[in-house]
Amino acid sequence: MNEQGEPVLYAIVTGSPAAQEVGKLVDLAQENGWDVCVVASPDGLRFIDAESLATRTGHPVRSRYKDPGAPDVLPPADALIAAPITCNSLAKWAAGISDTLPLGLLVEAVGKGLPVVAVPYSNRAQISFPAVQEAMRKLSGWGVTVLAGAGVYPQHEPGMGERYWDLFPWENAWHALLDHPALTAGGS
Repeated sequence: MNEQGEPVLYAIVTGSPAAQEVGKLVDLAQENGWDVCVVASPDGLRFIDAESLATRTGHPVRSRYKDPGAPDVLPPADALIAAPITCNSLAKWAAGISDTLPLGLLVEAVGKGLPVVAVPYSNRAQISFPAVQEAMRKLSGWGVTVLAGAGVYPQHEPGMGERYWDLFPWENAWHALLDHPALTAGGS
């Protein structure tokens, strides 16, 4: 909770062009009384308007680890939504690799038992790769709600992603968080 008693969402974006629409998630969460902090991977930062998002949320967009001993500029998260998350970041997360701030926060969130939703955005070929499928199974087994596949949004063919950005399931991600067992059981 932040100082005003509002739950805090970390909206995490990685290096996908679909990240440019993360403001839709910010709006959904804020409309429901959540304080939102956007955290971007270094590649995810290329696709968002960090200044505009900082103005909308009242928090700087973080993309790198803070210096040792420096105070954190963000309130602690009560929940995280990683959307969009690339297959690269998904596989690294499931392997416990924390070489970017978003991955470090996601690894830590699973360890803390926080509610986490992940929505990969990639083409059908990449998301079908066995290591990525295994990563999604592992994360799901660890309590992460992973939204992927044709039932969530159409998996596009390689090179066709820009035709599907408007279908990215921001609302599904938000509702999946609200339905997360850790929240519905009173965990946060």
